[in-house]
Amino acid sequence: MALQLGALGVVLETVASGITELPLKTFALLMQPVHLAIGIVEGLVTAAVVSFVWKAQPEILAQAAERHALAHGSRKKILAGLGAAALVVGVALSWFASAYPDGLEWSIAGVTGSEEIEGEGAAIHQALAGIQEKTAFLPDYAFKAAMEESVEKREERPAWPAVDAATSVSGIVGGLLTLLIAIGVGWALRRRQKA
Repeated sequence: MALQLGALGVVLETVASGITELPLKTFALLMQPVHLAIGIVEGLVTAAVVSFVWKAQPEILAQAAERHALAHGSRKKILAGLGAAALVVGVALSWFASAYPDGLEWSIAGVTGSEEIEGEGAAIHQALAGIQEKTAFLPDYAFKAAMEESVEKREERPAWPAVDAATSVSGIVGGLLTLLIAIGVGWALRRRQKA
């Protein structure tokens, strides 16, 4: 449900931004089905993880439901297992990601015939694009030096699986940033509960 609402939110934001002339109805009709399929796969993966935890240590889910803290030793084992799984996904499974457009790019291409939206080029958009170009340390999951290749090479579809150190580094950095955000949110919520 959240993925569907998120996709609808992107459609509404894009139309409301005025940077493009994408028709609302067509864009929404392309975005919703592809994100429904993505959501089903994500739901199956989540169910597999919960099922694994349920079979490995059912007391974890029972304690979580009752809001009891886990024993320190159990927590370490769980975090180590989930950390190892995240590392495998970020380092190796990321090589198997599709080289084809994601749901948003696919939907935009279905409406405009191009994966990129051609906007009016307002000064604020150009300024933000310039900042992003200068600050992105892994643009398009690649090292900056690799991004300076010729346009023709970048437009070719990469081999699949795309075994690439930059993709692995991107997976690790993304995983660590997600972990830091989760820890920060957890810390803030715990602090708020104590206050």
